[in-house]
Amino acid sequence: MIFESLSDKLQSTMSMLRGKGKLSEKDIDAAMREVKLALLEADVNFKVVKDFIKTVKERSLGSEVMDSLTPGQQVIKIVNEELTALMGTGEAKIDYSKKPTIIMMCGLQGAGKTTTSAKLANLMKKNGKRPLLVACDVYRPAAIKQLQVVGESVDVPVFTMGDKISPVDIAKASVEHAKKNGNDVVLIDTAGRLHIDENLMEELIAIDSALSPSEILLVLDAMTGQDAVNVAESFDQRLKLTGVVLTKLDGDARGGAALSIRAVTNVPIKFTAMGEKLDQIEVFHPDRMASRILGMGDVLSLIEKAQSAVDEQKAIELEKKLRTQSFTLEDFLDQLEQMKNLGPIEDILGMLPGMNNKMLKGVNVDEKEFAKLEAIIKSMTTAERQKPDIIDVSRRKRIAEGSGTSPVEVNKLLKQFKDLRKMMKQFGGMGKTGKKKKFKMPFSF
Repeated sequence: MIFESLSDKLQSTMSMLRGKGKLSEKDIDAAMREVKLALLEADVNFKVVKDFIKTVKERSLGSEVMDSLTPGQQVIKIVNEELTALMGTGEAKIDYSKKPTIIMMCGLQGAGKTTTSAKLANLMKKNGKRPLLVACDVYRPAAIKQLQVVGESVDVPVFTMGDKISPVDIAKASVEHAKKNGNDVVLIDTAGRLHIDENLMEELIAIDSALSPSEILLVLDAMTGQDAVNVAESFDQRLKLTGVVLTKLDGDARGGAALSIRAVTNVPIKFTAMGEKLDQIEVFHPDRMASRILGMGDVLSLIEKAQSAVDEQKAIELEKKLRTQSFTLEDFLDQLEQMKNLGPIEDILGMLPGMNNKMLKGVNVDEKEFAKLEAIIKSMTTAERQKPDIIDVSRRKRIAEGSGTSPVEVNKLLKQFKDLRKMMKQFGGMGKTGKKKKFKMPFSF
């Protein structure tokens, strides 16, 4: 879960405020002390923490809180607004005004720069762009091959001239190639180093001078905390960054980087990447991130995920099948596959308002169970998926062997599917009679 430790502590402090009918200056001081400790433990820059606490305290002691009927909620609102302001005032968009749009990707080794380049290319492709990935890391062994592999995975072309040509010449040639082949975005994967050195900077400055890119994006590992801010400062001083991509936000990230970068460098975070999959990258929205940290959910991001993952036509067809009670195991399999596209269940639940980290820890969703269900259904014939009532003892044994499960597990799926269809029938009955009926939710893992 994103910023789990920081989120836990802030949510706990905010819940104490929410429970008080009236707040004194002493209450606010105590709360701000806890918030300060939580931010410092999350490796947020000390000066940023100091300014943040000062602003929140001044606003909390003002009339908008003290004269309010719900002072605790007003303080939470202020903390949310100031957290948002720390990370930026809104979405920092990519500048696509130049054709082709040249984006230079830079960063230290290990931050995930090559994979992030492919993730960005994949995201842009989904938004109607025709990106080209460019292999300018001629030093790291297998760097070119890695970019070719991830480029192929997202079906985006990769421009390479091997490891004997200078990165500047490769970069210049790639732009000409893009113009000839109709690529409107050029993503240049530059070389990284284990640490910042003069040779690295001189090469990046040379590429910048030769191409005048629209965007210079720095890829940073969120798990490095305050060190990430120091790296951002160093790169920005030499290159004038236009944005940051934070990676590994799904790890045990302390959150310091996300909460400090904008305030210290004035460089906006443009994207966040979570997980290894090449579709696990999101546009960064400061207000949504602040809400998630405080346990207020992120419904807008959840809706966007659903819109991108769910086939609208299939959803209409499914609704019709549910109404006419013609829902089959084939339809159920299709729904499982679309659910997987939304990402880990815990992440989806974390976007719901009021679903704090303590609640999420009590949710035990074993995603292997979904894989097991898929395997069982895929081991059935088309006729069995359409009419599961024909599945007798011998068929169950065959399905179990084909899916690597047991006849008991096949029985369990068939029973749960039967319960689901019964529930759908009850929904239909409610529409006709107007009477409410009780039912239990099937498919609980």
